[in-house]
Amino acid sequence: MEVLLRENDRLDVVLKKFRRQVTKAGLFRDLKKGRYYESPSARRRRKDKVAARRKAKVARRREQH
Repeated sequence: MEVLLRENDRLDVVLKKFRRQVTKAGLFRDLKKGRYYESPSARRRRKDKVAARRKAKVARRREQH
């Protein structure tokens, strides 16, 4: 990640930009995922659950419009 600094940038603004970039890139999520071992079957179940949630959300949106 890289944040370009200008002469008059405040530290809190620069840190906020950096944090936003890291979050957008998904680095926090990847670090948390790698903390503990997850068996392949558990990983598959988790991914299936996420996909089902996404599919239900799309279906709800289609119903509304």
